[in-house]
Amino acid sequence: MATKARTGKKLVIVESPAKSKTIAQYLGEGFEVDASMGHIRDLPQPSDLPAELKKTSMGKFAVDIENGFEPYYVVSPDKKKKVAELKAKLKDADELYLATDGDREGEAIAWHLLEVLKPKVPVHRLTFPEITKEAIQRAMAELRDVDASLVDAQETRRVLDRLYGYEISPVLWRKVAGGLSAGRVQSVATRLVVERERERMAFRTADYWDVVGTFALQDGADDAGGARSFSARLAAVDGRKVATGRDFDDRGRLTAKNAELLDEAAARALAEGLAAAAFTVRSVEEKPYTRRPAAPFTTSTLQQESARKLRFSARVTMQLAQRLYENGYITYMRTDSTALSDQAVTAARRQASELYGTEYVPTRPRVYASKSKNAQEAHEAIRPAGDSFRTPAQVSQQLSKDEFRLYELIWKRTVASQMEDAKGSTATVRLGATASGAAAGRDAEFAASGTVITFRGFLAAYEEGRDEVREDSENPSSAGEGGRLPALAKGQGLDAVELTPGGHQTSPPPRYTEASLVKTLEERGIGRPSTYAATISTIIDRGYVRTRGTALVPSWIAFSVVRLLEEHFHDYVDYDFTAEMEEDLDRIAAGEQAGADWLSHFYFGDEHTPGLTRIVSGLGEIDAREVNSVEIAPGIVLRVGKYGPYLEKPLPADAPEGTAPERANVPDDLAPDELTADKARELMESAGPEERVLGADPHTGHTIVAKNGRYGPYVTEVIEEPTEEQLAAQPVEYYKNGKPKPPKKPTKVKPRTASLFKSMTVDTVTLDEALQLLTLPRRLGEDAEGNAITVQNGRFGPYLKKGTDSRSIGSEEEIFTITLEQALEVYSQPKQRGGRTAAAPLAEFGEDPTSGKPIVVKEGRFGPYVTDGVTNITVPRATAIEELTRERAIELLAEKRAKGPAKRPASRGRAAGGRARAGAK
Repeated sequence: MATKARTGKKLVIVESPAKSKTIAQYLGEGFEVDASMGHIRDLPQPSDLPAELKKTSMGKFAVDIENGFEPYYVVSPDKKKKVAELKAKLKDADELYLATDGDREGEAIAWHLLEVLKPKVPVHRLTFPEITKEAIQRAMAELRDVDASLVDAQETRRVLDRLYGYEISPVLWRKVAGGLSAGRVQSVATRLVVERERERMAFRTADYWDVVGTFALQDGADDAGGARSFSARLAAVDGRKVATGRDFDDRGRLTAKNAELLDEAAARALAEGLAAAAFTVRSVEEKPYTRRPAAPFTTSTLQQESARKLRFSARVTMQLAQRLYENGYITYMRTDSTALSDQAVTAARRQASELYGTEYVPTRPRVYASKSKNAQEAHEAIRPAGDSFRTPAQVSQQLSKDEFRLYELIWKRTVASQMEDAKGSTATVRLGATASGAAAGRDAEFAASGTVITFRGFLAAYEEGRDEVREDSENPSSAGEGGRLPALAKGQGLDAVELTPGGHQTSPPPRYTEASLVKTLEERGIGRPSTYAATISTIIDRGYVRTRGTALVPSWIAFSVVRLLEEHFHDYVDYDFTAEMEEDLDRIAAGEQAGADWLSHFYFGDEHTPGLTRIVSGLGEIDAREVNSVEIAPGIVLRVGKYGPYLEKPLPADAPEGTAPERANVPDDLAPDELTADKARELMESAGPEERVLGADPHTGHTIVAKNGRYGPYVTEVIEEPTEEQLAAQPVEYYKNGKPKPPKKPTKVKPRTASLFKSMTVDTVTLDEALQLLTLPRRLGEDAEGNAITVQNGRFGPYLKKGTDSRSIGSEEEIFTITLEQALEVYSQPKQRGGRTAAAPLAEFGEDPTSGKPIVVKEGRFGPYVTDGVTNITVPRATAIEELTRERAIELLAEKRAKGPAKRPASRGRAAGGRARAGAK
């Protein structure tokens, strides 16, 4: 048998085409680089399994739960052509290099390639923490085999997610709404957002007052400090601390012992009584100030800081970072490590010294310890690629605006991490006087503090952002904080220039933003930072959460889902339980535990712990109505229905049979914490009758009713289902064998429906008006070419329609008065932007920072959309136009740009299947 002639060609397989192009430039002759385009195999839907497997223990999940949780994988239909190409190239190669990403998912992709390609040549596994010539050369010198433990951990995670979703999601479909999903991390993330909203709903505001004073040095006093006046806030009265926002609990109760709670009268009396008082400095305390730089970026901290400083969503941040990595600008962007390689430390120190001076670089390199213990620890932190960093100025012409902004952020953070501490001093001053007048004899003490930075250190390059906290609004800093105070000495006299009493209210805990949610998930050890972008996108796309500016607001359906999970699947949305699962997966990745054994315990349990299957089978009867109900006020309950949330007054026990309960729709843009008891009563009182019978259509005999619907009031006809007697009275038909056929149910007729005009309401519309509305669309006639012209009412007002050409008309009343001649006159005019006149934008947000063009919101065929004249993106359903902010509009456009042009769907062929055990050696 002839042996294949050796070509010396080496096939390198990476994940993405962009990455393959960059790597090919460095490998040179003898190497052919191709991309797998991500995963080539996955678990199919159980319905797509071969017939012989559907009846086995594999049939429910496409996972053989009775035989070591062995998964059944199929090559994805859109990857069949790619797999065929890789096989053809492998036939001409002497060696195979699997260069997929170095995390668990990348390791699993490499393993799937081995299972499908079945190479008969030597196979090498290598990873690049960055795509530079130096890094690739180092990787070629450190070849290894596919890590079976990492594969086992990733495949265990995949099977776990299948078991979790396929067992719990159907419960949500039956008891909450169809199309919902439960996910191991997404359910917990949704619970966090819902719990924060519950806290806001339970929150009760407390009022408190204080006094802010402006004080000046007395004439002749030394002002060498550079300032003669400063502001200070009232800190104590008669030796008792003055209550501030942090001294109250969320029920509005004062919790600080012996605190002085000032009301408006007391604060004003104190301010008036101190106006002419002699103030003296009682104490001056000065301490050295030192601030260290933040560690280099991990995936989580990059997402957080990008959200704070650049207003990018987690998804957009990861898309941009992926492109920067694949094109050789930064190191791998999925990492939990804050460590820097020796080469990176040297590059950062050298650049800091060159740009800011040698005094800005510490004697010894800074070392940052990582908290994470998982397998991704092998990676470096996210930093500029290369053994010598390119400055932002050097790459500005090669990157898009958004890519440049993210690269600049990463570069600044990396360089700053190897710079000196910021140093200075902080002074705290307390001054006081005794009041006269209505507050006579009361001793008042004010406090002020100021920080002076004498050496900026790392602040010359970068300063970390911070998330909003309640204290930002409840306890405003004294003026002078962060600035310079005059040179003061104990016993020194001061003049009160102005004393201003001010009232404040405590504020509820701030809603999560993407940045703060990512931070909380990481702190609790829930999920992995590399999945947070997908998790947040999922809970938004599923309708569990919507955005209001940067805040994440849960929907009422999220309340129902979380309540059901808490009451019947408590462990699976428990924060500690979910974090422990991640630790277990880490142990599998480290080879300390087998994935199949862990899955068996999770799914089947043991004598002490019930597994998932026992919990699901032992659920008993779940009261769907109770799960989907929230009491808003005494006698008013919010229900989550098929068409959205609504308010209802439950009927009394003695209500006559057939009595309809009073109901009112809940506006889509009303956040749960804004639906107070007073608001609920207001909505119930303003809601007209839910349904009103207008009479019978004289032509059809059908009853005509007016209703209040989710999208406004409308009229419709009631078409009764045929009775059993009517069906029985039909002529009997027979089969050929003489047996009678069952009576046919008549084809269900769709009732006519029409929205009310804006001038109509459910309680005022008449039968004649309703019948007129139900005649729409109204046919006016034909044009000279024989095209029919109709007039009708639409979501955005009345309009004419001729084929695909629609033209707006002036008012709803014109629908019944406009003539064919008038319509032809409208069509004789040039069409302007879809109507007789260009519609005004729904909103304007100024210039886009990337394109430099004006951002506007317009109404489109598929709803409102944001555009800068170049890029268009539909406004997500979860975001109301009124809530759309400039920042969110910029973020949506950036996200659309990051996706690039839409791709044509690949042809779908018959899936090729293959059985393989997760983590097989």
